[in-house]
Amino acid sequence: MLERINATRYVAPLREGGSLPGVVEADDLGTYAVKFRGAGQGRRVLVAEIICAELARGLGLRTPELKLIELDSQFGVREPDEEIQDLLKASPGLNLASDFLPGALGFEPLTSAPDAGFASRVLWFDGLIHNVDRSWRNPNLLVWHGDIWLIDHGAALWFHHNWKSADPQRPFDAGDHVLAPFATEVEAAGDDLAGKITRELLDHVTSLVPDEWLDDEPGFDSARAVRQAYVDHLTERAHGPRAWLKAPARRGEGG
Repeated sequence: MLERINATRYVAPLREGGSLPGVVEADDLGTYAVKFRGAGQGRRVLVAEIICAELARGLGLRTPELKLIELDSQFGVREPDEEIQDLLKASPGLNLASDFLPGALGFEPLTSAPDAGFASRVLWFDGLIHNVDRSWRNPNLLVWHGDIWLIDHGAALWFHHNWKSADPQRPFDAGDHVLAPFATEVEAAGDDLAGKITRELLDHVTSLVPDEWLDDEPGFDSARAVRQAYVDHLTERAHGPRAWLKAPARRGEGG
C-alpha cells in the first residue's frame, strides 16, 4: 500500500500543469507535488498516475515516490487565490502526492542526449500506457542528481475515460515523442520490458489505487473489476502482437 500522510501547508501552485497541482508540505516533514481529486480532470488522472508511475518503477525506470495525502475540509480556507481555494475546497480526503525533487531541472532535448537504450525503454513504455504527453513541447522528464526521472502520467491510460474505446492494439504514434530521435533500439527494449510485465506486477500496481477512486466506475460492479480490466488491457498490450508501436525514424530519415 502507498503510505498515507496528512497535508499541513499549501506552499505554491505549479502552474505548468493544466490541473493546477501544488507544492504541499505534510506531517512527515516532506514536501510534495500534489495533484488534487477536485481538479477538472477528476480522479481517473490520479488512477493513471499511480498505475503508470508504479509500473515504471517496477520496470526499473526512475519516478518520484508516491504517497496518498489527506486534505482536511478546512485545508486552504485562508488561501487568497480564489481559484486555488476552490480547488482545495473540492478536494477533501485522499489526494496524490509525488515526492518533490528540489533543484531538479527540466530535461532539455537540445542539450541532453540520453543513451539509445534508455530512450528506447521510455518510448516503448509510453506506448504501452498510451502516454501522449511526453513530447518535445512538454517532456515530463526531470534531471536530478545526474539521472533522468519520469513524471506526470495523468494523461496516460486515456481510454478509461470511455472504457468502450479500450483497444489493446490501438496504434501509438511515437513521431512527437521527445526521445524519438534517440530511440534506436525500440524492438529490443520492448522484448526486455515485456518480459518483466507479469500479472503479479500488474496486480500489485493496480492494488495501490484506493477503492474509492475506482468505485462507481460506469460499466463495472466493483473496484476489483476495474482493476482487473486494467490488468487485462496492459497484459494483452504487452504480450500480444505488439504491432501498436513502430520504431521511430532515425534522425535524417524520412520527411
